[in-house]
Amino acid sequence: MAKIKLMDRVRTEIRRRNYSYATEKAYSQWIIRYIKFHRLEHPEKLYEKDVVSFLNWLAVKRSVAASTQNQALCAILFLYNHVLRKPMGALKNLKRAKESHHIPVVLSRDEVREVLAHLKGLKKLVAALLYGAGLRLSEGVRLRVHDIDFDYNQLWVRDSKGMKDRVTMLPAAVKGPLRNHLKKVKNLHLRDLADGGGAAVLPHALARKYPGQDRAFGWQYVFPSAKRHKNSHSGKIHRYHISNSTIQKAVRRAVNKSSVKKHATCHTFRHSFATHLLEEGYDIRTVQELLGHKSVKTTMVYTHVLNRGGKGVKSPIDFI
Repeated sequence: MAKIKLMDRVRTEIRRRNYSYATEKAYSQWIIRYIKFHRLEHPEKLYEKDVVSFLNWLAVKRSVAASTQNQALCAILFLYNHVLRKPMGALKNLKRAKESHHIPVVLSRDEVREVLAHLKGLKKLVAALLYGAGLRLSEGVRLRVHDIDFDYNQLWVRDSKGMKDRVTMLPAAVKGPLRNHLKKVKNLHLRDLADGGGAAVLPHALARKYPGQDRAFGWQYVFPSAKRHKNSHSGKIHRYHISNSTIQKAVRRAVNKSSVKKHATCHTFRHSFATHLLEEGYDIRTVQELLGHKSVKTTMVYTHVLNRGGKGVKSPIDFI
């Protein structure tokens, strides 16, 4: 029997656990960097001290953020725990990268309105959903038709961060444009079916469990890609969702055209969503559920945004 390459084993283990493609890509890159750092030595011949030396190099020489070092650590631990079956110990002498505490950038309502005014069509609709429903970019582009509930004004966010589902709001302002957009998506899907395509990529093993469901309109992406692509695993031709970079570039251009001077990205819409809800007096637990945060401590960061100007304290000059 032919020996399976290490990285093929890594990808198999990641997919068996239904991790996202983004996680697969990140873990693979970190494992390759780890191997290259040790001059292509096979990880089976490396030990705890070698893992520590790589992670310390990232923190000390490369000055990476704590989250970056932690991601590298998770990737390497995954390699040893689940692929090589050689669990790591305590990793003594590990130097942790300094954890930074940043207050997120938040746009005012007028700034959100101005940025959206510089967007058009599908890109504007995606950005409006990011702000109006508090979605991450990956959650927005991966929405499927059946995730939209017009009657109950809600969106189902599937397999989000931490492999959890949640329900968030469907803003009234986007219902009309979204209905019109879905008519175009429906016509595109019918053309794909007529061409012998139209099969969506179903999560997990649903394609085997429900034969034929991959061609149902409900499973199609709300924001489909303009082109169809070949699935490297099955060999089938699918129409995936629009790429993250397409929306990121459009938002970046819109911000540059606007009068907004803040460093705003797609994720800034999500920060603004949470902050504006808290400004309106909504309970922080409600905002936590809508965002899908595991801990309310994560949501608490937006209270710091509200307490701008020195914890809400007025400057003495304002009383003169």
